[in-house]
Amino acid sequence: MACAVWAIVFYSQAKACGYRRAAIKTIHQDFQVSYRYPVHFTEGLFNPKNPLFKEVIRAGSVELPKKVLAVVDRGLHRHHPQLLEDIEEYCRKHGKIISLCGAPVLLPGGEAVKNEPLYITILHQAIQAAGLCRHSYIAAVGGGALIDTAGFAAATAHRGVRLIRVPTTVLSQADAAIGVKNSVNALGQKNFLGVFAPPVAVLNDVNFLTTLSQKDWIGGVAEAVKVALIKDGDFFAFLEDQAGSLAQRDLNVMQQVIYRCAALHLEHIAGGGDPFEQGNSRPLDFGHWAAHRLELLSGFELGHGEAVAVGLALDTTYSYLTGLLPKGAWQRVLELLANLGFALYVPQLHDRGGILQGLEEFRTHLGGRLAVMLLWEIGQGLEANEIEPETVMAAIDLLRQVALEERAAARPAVG
Repeated sequence: MACAVWAIVFYSQAKACGYRRAAIKTIHQDFQVSYRYPVHFTEGLFNPKNPLFKEVIRAGSVELPKKVLAVVDRGLHRHHPQLLEDIEEYCRKHGKIISLCGAPVLLPGGEAVKNEPLYITILHQAIQAAGLCRHSYIAAVGGGALIDTAGFAAATAHRGVRLIRVPTTVLSQADAAIGVKNSVNALGQKNFLGVFAPPVAVLNDVNFLTTLSQKDWIGGVAEAVKVALIKDGDFFAFLEDQAGSLAQRDLNVMQQVIYRCAALHLEHIAGGGDPFEQGNSRPLDFGHWAAHRLELLSGFELGHGEAVAVGLALDTTYSYLTGLLPKGAWQRVLELLANLGFALYVPQLHDRGGILQGLEEFRTHLGGRLAVMLLWEIGQGLEANEIEPETVMAAIDLLRQVALEERAAARPAVG
């Protein structure tokens, strides 16, 4: 009865105001948000004489000092045992600008930190305990996985605590830390949970690269090969020319590779028309549909860069077998990957069901329509909406054959 009375009153009031049902129309909301963030290249970031870190915080703040919570990769700390003290001393020296919220939070690096939901809870609790707000900062110092995890926690606390990324590996400086994604693994899938949240700044310190293992040193170059293959043939030629120097840990050459790789990724994010991936096209995921499955199938013994290299070899070989890519170009790609020190074939490739499941997961991730980047020529990709499973398996067989031939050729002669 009460509802009926309310309805009569509403109708009477609406009629008195000239209400007409036909006058109700859809309201369309349309707005644009401009966002800019710098990717800086520096040396000795936490040396008190280096003004970069404090100036990044000063530039984005009205009231000072600003609260900062540091999150540090435990693996990085092992190689740089003075790092926590350096961060604390830097913040003390610049206390008028930075208010460091207690000791830096140490978390594991690598996929371990992305696989365990507990670490997100730990970060949310640290944010709450520190009294951070949406105008405070989290400084994530470590590899791509640590930065992904800290970025996810920052973006989901208070609907967005400001994030400063300090990537410390080749992979993270060239690719993982410079985009707008923050994600963690869940439900048996790589990067299943995530958000789009750009950082305030990315601060690349070359000194952190000097203590990387050879696996981590060269692993990030796979992303440079990827972006060169689909975007920049001249960059690919540079990588061919400098493969020996990169394998021998030439720091100057590596800095050039990181800079160009980062620039190409950022150009695509800014100019590709789909920074938040609303569509299906994902050219920067060339080689990644298989790479993500290989990481999972190996129990993450394969690093991301190693898996991407195999994924690139697979999709390039698929492109060759389908007649898209000339044989000479296909051979150049495999030769470069081998010269850099990457394996072209790993046993997990022959888990047919496991590998092909990667295509279906990729299709779901893209919204139901498959879009896989293949190679038309070096420096130019071509999007495919269908992938033939039998040709994928043929490509795997061919890579295995190439790997066996290389192994036989490298074996010393007997007698």
